[in-house]
Parts: sequence; structure tokens; C-alpha cells
Amino acid sequence: MTHLEKLDQYFTEQRETHLEELNDFLRIPSISALSEHKPDMQQAAEWLVNSLTKAGLENVSIDETDGHPVVYADWLHAEGKPTILVYGHYDVQPVDPLELWDSAPFGPEIRDNKLYARGASDDKGQVFMHIKAVEALMKESGSLPVNVKFLIEGEEEIGSPSLESYIVDNKDKLAADVIVISDTGMQGPGKPAVCYGLRGLCGVQVDVKGAKGDLHSGLYGGGVQNPLHAIVELLASFRDKEGTIAVEGFYDNVRPLSDEERAAYEALGFDEEDLKDEIDVPGLFGEKGFSYLERTWARPTLELNGIFGGFSGEGIKTVLPAEAGVKITCRLVPDQDPDEIVEKLKAHIEKNKPTGVTVTVTEFDKGKPFITPFDHPAIQAAGRSYEKVYNVPTAYTRGGGSIPIVAAFDEILELPVVLMGFGLSTENFHAPNEHFHLENFDQGLRVIGDYYYEIENISKSDLKK
Repeated sequence: MTHLEKLDQYFTEQRETHLEELNDFLRIPSISALSEHKPDMQQAAEWLVNSLTKAGLENVSIDETDGHPVVYADWLHAEGKPTILVYGHYDVQPVDPLELWDSAPFGPEIRDNKLYARGASDDKGQVFMHIKAVEALMKESGSLPVNVKFLIEGEEEIGSPSLESYIVDNKDKLAADVIVISDTGMQGPGKPAVCYGLRGLCGVQVDVKGAKGDLHSGLYGGGVQNPLHAIVELLASFRDKEGTIAVEGFYDNVRPLSDEERAAYEALGFDEEDLKDEIDVPGLFGEKGFSYLERTWARPTLELNGIFGGFSGEGIKTVLPAEAGVKITCRLVPDQDPDEIVEKLKAHIEKNKPTGVTVTVTEFDKGKPFITPFDHPAIQAAGRSYEKVYNVPTAYTRGGGSIPIVAAFDEILELPVVLMGFGLSTENFHAPNEHFHLENFDQGLRVIGDYYYEIENISKSDLKK
């Protein structure tokens, strides 16, 4: 019997038990953003300690941070073999608005072979799969084909404010050959994908101040600058009519797509017409010369996320508002630095500042982009494991979003990062009625178990970035 057949037998026999255990995990309302749930965060960490210990892992601990604790565990007896560092998080998003849930957010229910609960897909369900994959290998063989470390944090949903310093302080403890994260999604139902890159992020708020208070438009209009007109003029200067960003130097360090990457994206057969219908827009828009996937995965952006100022109630109010503002975020691609981009934004704003107003810029969160070459042995090994279980070719994709801590892993530990997720974009993570398709739970367990054997056959020297 092959190792994959053994895994299949074990997971089939243990399925109901595993789902009951996962439900116990999902019942814990571990909402990191709300201080009243601090005891629940501790309970979730303790639940993980018990689960990791039961799986056969060693040195299991709850490590305190300035915020919510980190859970660590390892098994390091595969002499000479690579070490996988598995990262995940046990915290979840708030559940508001509660009235839009069809079942209790922390009362797991299975409907149509989907498990509904907050955290089912993001990220408790996927973390649980890694623990059970290790447990299965230990039960079947009494050992693991590779060395394994677990790092499960409790602050991912609030930006991981304590984790980077934890990584720096525990660099030797976390030393590994590859980092595996299951907190991303597949290309679609039955379409596995390995994500090998994520965009970075920076954001600013721009506030435009005019007079000391709102002014009567009949008395002052035409003679005093209107902050709303000023901010519209400023914002129009950021991009041309085709969506190309006009900030000087914005594209200077953008890493171009390789011919192999562009061919791989084209081979996915993405239908832009279907997307138009799905999101109900008359046409798509973006930087000229690039496909939709290239624009959203591998090109930087500058987007307005909210504009405010003046009167917006019913009827009309004839004033020149005293203030106006806008929130702007930029998605960044490999070799762009968030600090440098913010400075370029500030320089552009200063250069294009309209007369008659004061403009101030406030910086927000930043995260660096990340990429592991998609032909890296650890990435390709994940693709092979997917293909054995799903029986279809694996797609190699980039993510348009940002997980800032992934870039920190990449930069501090200097290891290849493999994002092998099992969620689907339709699963409502961060929204009411979050759920996880159980066919991907079942198949994902087998994929993860097989991946350890795939990594076993790669030399540590070949895994180095």
C-alpha cells in the first residue's frame, strides 16, 4: 500500500471524528480585534496545544507576546532531511452583522457538504488540516518523513502587530528550509493552485483644509478655493485616462513579468467576459498592454478607497466646505518598497497641490510584496501533490492581495514561502455565512500529507532561495 493509499484509508476512517474535533475548535469565538474575547483567545491557544500534543508533536508551548500568544510545536527527528515551518492563525474576524448569518457564527453546521462557521475557511479549518496530516503520518508510520515546526499566531486578522518581533527574537528556533502557509485559495472548484507571490501595500490619507469653517457659497463662491474642487483636481493628477499611474518614479523598480509567467497565466483560460457578468460591470478597466490577471497579480495600483467632505444629506446645502479628504491605498509588486512609494506620493501631492488650501498626508499600514520563483522546487513539489489528489494540472498564480507577515517571513528567515491553500473565493471569509467546502477539506488533508513525502526527496541545498 502506498503512503497516499494509507493516508486515504486513515482520513476516511477518521472523518467524523476529525469533523467533531474541528467543530470544537470553531466553537471558540477567538476574535482578536475585540478585547472582551481575550479569554477566548487563550482558550483557542490551549485547544491548539492539546491538539498538537495529541498529534505527536513535541516542545509544544504557548509563547507570550505583547498581544495575543503564539503557539509553537515541533518534531525534529528526521536526521538530514528538510524542515518545514507551518504557519497559520487561530484568530478570526468579528461576525457583524449578526442578522445576516443563516446559522450561529460559532455554532458549526454542515449544509450541502459545506461547513458553516466563522473561521471554517480562514484559517482554523486549514490550520487543523496541517495538524491532522501530521497526526495521520505519525499514526501510520510512527515518524515523519521530514522535520516539522508549527507557528500559529493569534493576531493575523489585526495585522500581526506582535509577530515580526517574535520572529526576530526566535530566528534560530524558527530556522527551517521552507515555510508552508494554507491561508489562500484555489483557482476554483476542483482547480488547485499554488500561490507564489503576493502584492505589498501602503496607504495614506490626504486631508485638504480651506477656510476656518464652512462658507456661504453665495457670499464666497468664486472668490475662495473650495476644498472639494481642490481635492478633485489633486486626485485627477494621480492617473491618466487609461489607468497608468502618473506619480513620478512609481514604476521605477517594478519587476517585469517573465515570458514563462505570462504564458502560464494565459494557459489558465481566464474569461474576462464572465468576470464582467459576475460583477455586473459594462467593461473592465486598467493599465494598457496587460491582461486582467496580469494587472491584478503582477502590476501595482493606486486606488481611492473613500472620499469625504461637504454636505451629503437629503436636499442641498449651499456651502463651501472647510475640509475634504481621501483615503488612498497602493498595491505593490516585487522590488517596490512601501516607504519609497509613500515618499513618491508625498512628493507628487506637494507638486500638484492646488492653491488656496493646506494639504496634510497621514501614513497608514505598510507591507512589502513577496515572491518565490514559481519554478522553485518547493513550489513545484506542492503542484505535484495537488495533481496526485485532484487529478488535474495545478495552476501557479500570484495573489492580488497582501499578507504583510509573509514578506516578513521571506525577509527575516530568508526562506522560500509556499502558499498552498484550499479555500474558495466564494466562501465568505470575513463576511456572514463563512464556510468551507468539505471536498477540499477531504482532499486537502491528503495533499498536505503527500507534500511531506515530496519535500523529503528534495535536498536542503536545492531548497535554498
